Amino acid sequence: MADPIKILLAEDEAALGQIIKESLETRDFEVLLCEDGDKAFKTYKTESPEILVLDVMMPKKDGFTLAKDVRKIDDTIPIIFLTAKSQTQDVVEGFTIGGNDYLKKPFSMEELIVRIHNLINRTKLQKTADVLTIGDYTFDFPKQLLTYKSEETLQLTHREAHLLFHLIKNKNKVLDRSLILNKLWGTDDFFSARSMDVFISKLRKKLKQDDRIQILNVRGFGYKLTV
Repeated sequence: MADPIKILLAEDEAALGQIIKESLETRDFEVLLCEDGDKAFKTYKTESPEILVLDVMMPKKDGFTLAKDVRKIDDTIPIIFLTAKSQTQDVVEGFTIGGNDYLKKPFSMEELIVRIHNLINRTKLQKTADVLTIGDYTFDFPKQLLTYKSEETLQLTHREAHLLFHLIKNKNKVLDRSLILNKLWGTDDFFSARSMDVFISKLRKKLKQDDRIQILNVRGFGYKLTV
């Protein structure tokens, strides 16, 4: 029998944190519950969790700051934000600093569990995927490294890497916008769509040294990477 997935849960609302912890444990997860960002960071460094579920608004160290600190150490561990915020900029900021998903409160446990499994499966895919070539670039998906002509290497974020992976795998085909939003963001709502546009812009800039490569916006359908 496989070992349970170890989750670090950082939530300062004691009652909510306990409910989430107990609900996840009934589904055979191992949950490390922390009530503030400082304790969560210390626990992350000593307990080696497989995924982080972080409340955004916490004392001592908020979820965004905690994620930034974690990303200085580990570029690949999945991070889910729990937030009462619904402003587009807040959501985009969460993804930009290295978050992989977010859930707006209140949320269902079933939805959280599905997103946890999706992120764990994506991480497993990343660890077993091959090195890919696109134009004059080499893309090491497992290490999230994009190299131009063996000269300049860029470190991609987790979400940039997964988005580029799917674009390359569907090279010269339209990547369905709704499908990829649901696959990588867990939803195709307005906030996720705005976030995806930001990441597409970032990838265009990182691929600009080979002017044969284009990421086209196919209006009403999605994106297409061409070489």
